[in-house]
Amino acid sequence: MIRVIVRRMSGPGDVPPQILERLRPICRGLPDIYEEPAWIGVRWRIRSRTVAHVYVPDPDRFPAYAEHVTDGEMPAVMTFRVPIEDMLGVAVARFPFFQAPWGTNVAAVILGDHTDWTEIAELITDSYCEMAPKFLAARVTGTASSPPVGR
Repeated sequence: MIRVIVRRMSGPGDVPPQILERLRPICRGLPDIYEEPAWIGVRWRIRSRTVAHVYVPDPDRFPAYAEHVTDGEMPAVMTFRVPIEDMLGVAVARFPFFQAPWGTNVAAVILGDHTDWTEIAELITDSYCEMAPKFLAARVTGTASSPPVGR
């Protein structure tokens, strides 16, 4: 007899709505970004590159998050890209930040009541600038000959 074990992955509905309500306006304010369901949770992308990805990890698959369980609930986690020159700061940072165990410039943050949403907006914008074509990133930063968004 063959036994098949199917592990449940979280879906977009597993991310607390109040977190999605905070992330959506931040992400939608960036040029040409779009939201889509990911293999777990929800992600925002520019072209085919992921700018931010929010999910609730399965504790059986991601035991590293077990220490952050509160009231029996797994935390919502957001991954994002960081300029490589800033990765050392993330690598030595403490809660709620950590370096993701994949990629050379992938960081993560545990979201919750403690979250500084202004800082999250800055991190998502920086991640967008890492992943977007230069002409689109320039519209956000105002560093190219094209004027910044809103002018």
